[in-house]
Amino acid sequence: MNREKARARAEELVAKMSIAERVSQLRYNSPAIDRLGIPAYNWWGEALHGVARAGCATSFPQAIGIAATFDESLVGQIADVIATEGRAKYNAYAEHGDRDIYKGLTFWSPNINIFRDPHWGRGQETYGEDPYLSGTLGASFVRGLQGDGEYMKAAACAKHFAVHSGPEALRHSFDARASQKDLRETYLPAFEKLVTEAGVEAVMGAYNRVNGEPACANGPLMEDILRGEWGFEGHFVSDCWAIRDFHENHHVTDTPEESAALAMNKGCDLNCGSTFLHLYDAFEQGLVSEERITEACVRLFTTRYLLGLFDETEYDEIPYTVVECPEHLKLSEKAAGEGAVLLKNNGILPLDPKKVRTLGVIGPNANSRVALVGNYHGTATEYITPLDGLLHRAGEDMRILYSEGSHIQSDRVEALAFENDRISEAMIVAEESDAVILVVGLNETLEGEEGDTGNSYASGDKTDLFLPKPQMELMRAVAETGKPVILCLMAGSAIDLSFAEEHFDAVLQLWYPGARGGNVLAGIVFGDISPSGKLPVTFYRDSDPMPSFEDYAMAGRTYRYLKEAPLYPFGYGLTYGSVRVKEAKASLKDGEKWPLCSVSVLVENAGRMDTDDVVEVYVGSASHDAPRNPRLCGFTRVHVPAGGTASAEIALDPYVFTVIDNDGKRVSGGDAFTLYVGTQQPDARSCELTGASCTEIAVQIG
Repeated sequence: MNREKARARAEELVAKMSIAERVSQLRYNSPAIDRLGIPAYNWWGEALHGVARAGCATSFPQAIGIAATFDESLVGQIADVIATEGRAKYNAYAEHGDRDIYKGLTFWSPNINIFRDPHWGRGQETYGEDPYLSGTLGASFVRGLQGDGEYMKAAACAKHFAVHSGPEALRHSFDARASQKDLRETYLPAFEKLVTEAGVEAVMGAYNRVNGEPACANGPLMEDILRGEWGFEGHFVSDCWAIRDFHENHHVTDTPEESAALAMNKGCDLNCGSTFLHLYDAFEQGLVSEERITEACVRLFTTRYLLGLFDETEYDEIPYTVVECPEHLKLSEKAAGEGAVLLKNNGILPLDPKKVRTLGVIGPNANSRVALVGNYHGTATEYITPLDGLLHRAGEDMRILYSEGSHIQSDRVEALAFENDRISEAMIVAEESDAVILVVGLNETLEGEEGDTGNSYASGDKTDLFLPKPQMELMRAVAETGKPVILCLMAGSAIDLSFAEEHFDAVLQLWYPGARGGNVLAGIVFGDISPSGKLPVTFYRDSDPMPSFEDYAMAGRTYRYLKEAPLYPFGYGLTYGSVRVKEAKASLKDGEKWPLCSVSVLVENAGRMDTDDVVEVYVGSASHDAPRNPRLCGFTRVHVPAGGTASAEIALDPYVFTVIDNDGKRVSGGDAFTLYVGTQQPDARSCELTGASCTEIAVQIG
């Protein structure tokens, strides 16, 4: 059903409602209107990396791990599976008359905020620090979730519009100040792509203010840019209880009625929270018009008609049995394998079973279910931890010894006396083993959203980039044994791994790999899978100079503006192969306004193992308005057999030869550019770590 037809039906239905009935439909838990045959509907649904909070569902890697795949097609497949399972669950729940929270078809995903600072606890929900990567993967997620059928399969939501990335402890009162250049260069591009190219159905505002105005009642963002410049036709939803912050924390209004009216008048259609319970009173006080209430209601019912909630659709027969079916579980493991990033390997990986007869498995995340899933997750029927996966894969010919090694943290007074009580066991296990798999990291109780974590001292954010003290002591103790160590990190953000880089034989970043992540770890360790993920964020050293967390200026942040050499660069990741660019050629053609460019690439694998890898293209410009360092402008995943080659055609960002000036205007970046084509970015640290440089292509335009 096209939007024009859906809106016409919505207008006809809404016209039959009283003002009070229209107002009742503007909150997330919309009640039934029996006289019009309208059932209750709860708009609040989550699907960040699988249908969340609604019972069992396929558990995919956390979003940051999905981003590490650099696989646009795979992200679309994942989203399609999420929509399929969402429909199956909706069908079954509706059949039982259950229309409660998390059981609808409006999913408040993806989170495309820019992970600008590694301390942010919710960065794990994003696609990383780069606007182009975030926009490309986010658009693929939206297309996959919403589908291309007569009706939308499910409705996606781009959040949190638009300048939002911590600190969590301050988010209800904080004013994020961003220049026009940073807005247009960093914070808005992914949202623009999802709105103008992917047709995302909903946009969610943030808690904080942006340049003085609340994000859920922000004239420049919501009226001028979103509705005006981009022509957004879907609905706008507040973050949960964010409108209450207008009068309680931001102090831009004095009463709930004023807050409800301000949000409504600026274009917020749906309230996740309770402030719109005061909207009818605001109407009676003359603070908001009948026309504006009606328009919000029409937008929401347009979405419900687009989803086919009042019709028979092609999705009605999707059975509940598709939930966690073998095909979906297989895709989850594929995603975890593609997203695992090999940061260091001195040759120990993959393990040789002839040399490693006893394998030590140590660490607080080695047998942790919590560390598999990150935040905003569903429930899995089966959880396969790293220990589970290694035990199964090793078989009877290899002995596995296990020790938890340490507590995951020690922020409780009563635990301090026991925080090192397992170190001796860990050292014994290491000493008795031929090699050690050391699994450390964080989980959703340590990094995540304010109010959701046990990390109350930072409200879900990290205060530094180190692992908790007990784990650092465990790492030092295991290193002292002198045994070969493979460190596996399960976390959703950058951690200072300087100690591991210096002392251990291999370092593998697993993120939060999903409920079956242990199978993937075992596959990588024993060579069934060649790791091929790339870092979607920069890994810093904790001692590196870094702007204040509260400073939203991009200078000095992320790979595009960094001055110092990072520990591990954005876009970096090793494989078990040896893939290099053999040939690269750029092709230009006229575009509507700016020249369009694509790059033809031939890569070869000089290694002895078949592998996937990611070809990355960066652009550098001498323009004083260009970012300090070359920026990502294209990428594709390739499979290259050992000793063989593979070719690819990469369409670059349509704005590849433009820059954003200080007024936030997109202008020409000049007539001379350099394209860098390789399996990493063109910085000295990447070349040092991989032993390879990017192929450079000089491009002259105009």
